[in-house]
Amino acid sequence: MSELKSGSNLEKILKAGHFAFTGECGPPKGANVEHLKEKFKYLKGNVDAVNMTDNQTAVVRMSSIAGSALMLEEGLEPNFQMVCRDRNRLAMMGDVLGAYALGIRNMLCLSGDHQSFGNHPEAKNVHDLDSMQLIDMVRMMRDEGKFLNGEEIDVPPRMFVGAACNPFADPYEFRVHRLATKIKAGADFIQTQCIFNMEKFRDFMKKTVDMGLHEKCYILAGVTPMKNAGMANFMSKFVPGMDIPDSLIKRLKGVDKKDQAEEGIKFALEQVEEFKEMEGVAGVHMMAIEWEHKVPEIAERAKVLPRPSV
Repeated sequence: MSELKSGSNLEKILKAGHFAFTGECGPPKGANVEHLKEKFKYLKGNVDAVNMTDNQTAVVRMSSIAGSALMLEEGLEPNFQMVCRDRNRLAMMGDVLGAYALGIRNMLCLSGDHQSFGNHPEAKNVHDLDSMQLIDMVRMMRDEGKFLNGEEIDVPPRMFVGAACNPFADPYEFRVHRLATKIKAGADFIQTQCIFNMEKFRDFMKKTVDMGLHEKCYILAGVTPMKNAGMANFMSKFVPGMDIPDSLIKRLKGVDKKDQAEEGIKFALEQVEEFKEMEGVAGVHMMAIEWEHKVPEIAERAKVLPRPSV
């Protein structure tokens, strides 16, 4: 694990052994700064860092760098996301330097959803580098102070480098080995895909711990509170890589429609309590999708407040 090279608050929280609690914020489909600042109000003081997504689901939105810079102005720590789909290595390295120059200290390296899922399916993807190579590139820029061609960087970007992990994608047996490869490439922390199948995740974490991966990288378990049974059903059928047990859908359907949001939050809180005790889990990444206003209540009920100051 990195040795506090980045100046990242999230890194310091994890290094000190605190249970981390991070959030997420999707930028607007436009230049609506006030809308973004409204979302920030619900996250400030309730999470250690906030992911600023990068054209998620291949839909055009305000850039992750711009959203992250605006977040800094409001006193929040951003986790700047970068996908491989839209940039070649020149643009990637330039954006990493630009983000660092603006005061951004965390970044999450991702492949990116295929453009066919988004609102410009005719767009050409780039994928000059894959996510493993992107992780390694940022690590090299930070630790060796060099660009990919070997040239020296005058002021290296001391980023706390993150990666994503989907414990449920096929083939399942390969998931823990893919995680190991990302850690070897240079990932300091991992945020998982939304977890709903707790039984399978317990097995995944046992494999992770057995391989000693939790000692080489901080693992944050992904939690998404369900708003209703319809959302659960849709995600189960149409969102790739989701593993939502029928028992959870039945649980949500088993209460009145007006109470389904509360039931979804209850399940999320049960997950957080288990993750606090689960070996190898260093924190939770709370993805309250377009539900940022619920984060203060969830954080309070999850007993993760006040957030530690380091």
